[in-house]
Amino acid sequence: MHFGTTLRVLGILLMLFSTTMLVPLVVGLIADDHTVEGFLVALSITFFSGLGMWLPARNSRHELRIRDGFLITSLFWTVLGLFGALPFAFEQAIDLTPTEAIFESISGLTTTGATVITGLDDLPRSILIYRQMLQWLGGIGIIVVAVAVLPMLGIGGMQLYRAEIPGPTKDSKLTPRITETAKALFTVYVALTFVCAVAYYLAGMSAFDAIGHAFSTVAIGGFSTHDASMAWFDNNTILLICSLFMFISAMNFGLHFVAWRRRSLSQYASDSETKFFCGILLVCIAITCSHLILAKNIVADDAVVHGLFQAISITTTTGFASENFALWPTFLPVMLLMFSFMGGCVGSTGGGIKAMRLMLIYKQGIRELKQLVHPQAVIPLKMGKRRVEAAVVSAVWSFFAVYMFAFITIMLLLMATGLDFLTAFSAVAASLNNLGPGLGDVAANYAGINEVAKGLLCFAMLLGRLEVFTLLVLFTPMFWRL
Repeated sequence: MHFGTTLRVLGILLMLFSTTMLVPLVVGLIADDHTVEGFLVALSITFFSGLGMWLPARNSRHELRIRDGFLITSLFWTVLGLFGALPFAFEQAIDLTPTEAIFESISGLTTTGATVITGLDDLPRSILIYRQMLQWLGGIGIIVVAVAVLPMLGIGGMQLYRAEIPGPTKDSKLTPRITETAKALFTVYVALTFVCAVAYYLAGMSAFDAIGHAFSTVAIGGFSTHDASMAWFDNNTILLICSLFMFISAMNFGLHFVAWRRRSLSQYASDSETKFFCGILLVCIAITCSHLILAKNIVADDAVVHGLFQAISITTTTGFASENFALWPTFLPVMLLMFSFMGGCVGSTGGGIKAMRLMLIYKQGIRELKQLVHPQAVIPLKMGKRRVEAAVVSAVWSFFAVYMFAFITIMLLLMATGLDFLTAFSAVAASLNNLGPGLGDVAANYAGINEVAKGLLCFAMLLGRLEVFTLLVLFTPMFWRL
């Protein structure tokens, strides 16, 4: 373990993050909304803290190992959540406690979208754009973005990339060098954000709202500049545009890059995970729209649009709202919450368990049923035309077991703080899946729950963003052995 190199990289990444506060600082200056001082102080504290980490270890030039990558990734997301909370803590207009400021920051960076802030429509624009930018940076993964400039650090970037994107991946390196891979992903991400913002603007959003919502849409985040979220615009065209970009952003960005480079959509049609993801999403949309139409709570045309939008928003773990889905009839709210466990595809900005893991679990279950009927048969498990190794299937089942164990443990701890079952269950699901909106007392926002519960949910959001193992591996004695 090279602690000097870890401290050096962490310091540089923290200094880089401090520069992101320049945008809301400029917005605050233009709008003269009295937030400039807070952002200046937050920027200075963040930058000089990073400088303080970097200076003692600036000459440490060891090659990063995989354990260093896990440590840097986990530490950076935790430290970033703390420093990212500073602008919220310094802003008197929102009057947040330290725990609430950290909650809002971590929720943004992990693209969860859960909020403790009310009265968004009256907040300074600098604070609003800062919230949206947190999600945009969290969506691509601040470390993957930084990998694009890591050659100047004199270290290997692949360890950071692997730690940032754990689990089964199809093509972890789209180009021969990791730096080029990061640039390719970042280029696709920026291009999608730009097109989404233009589409929103043409559909009727103001330039500010279009940019802000494009940030959170492509990031699969769900933060909005309005308390009513997407319902504030009362525009079905905007809902359909949002649905399209949520769907695109929940797919593997590696596929987007390959399709862009080859100028062909055939890559999507031949990808087994994408087909599985689309199939599950279509089932969710069909059930939601059909039930809304039959229940006659909404006009048929609106039922289709809102059902389509809300099904995609919750399943992909974006968390935008066109209506309060928690008030929808019978089983729909709980069903939508259960679909959020899938989330997006591997290599997307979505949260959840990921479609590929669920697909492998499903295929393994079918294979076991066939094996019961034909005990002597050799039945390989395939994904597309490729055989899946037993070690991969074992890793997926291990991930699922740990994910569920973490879910149950955190839910019980939340209930121990005084939350009822529905609130605790939905809050953990919304946090661990990086979804945002829940049911019960957290249907609207998380301001009403106690401080301990907010702290536990911060941990759950980090677990979900780092896909459990990246963070939990730090708590194992084996990780720290030399």
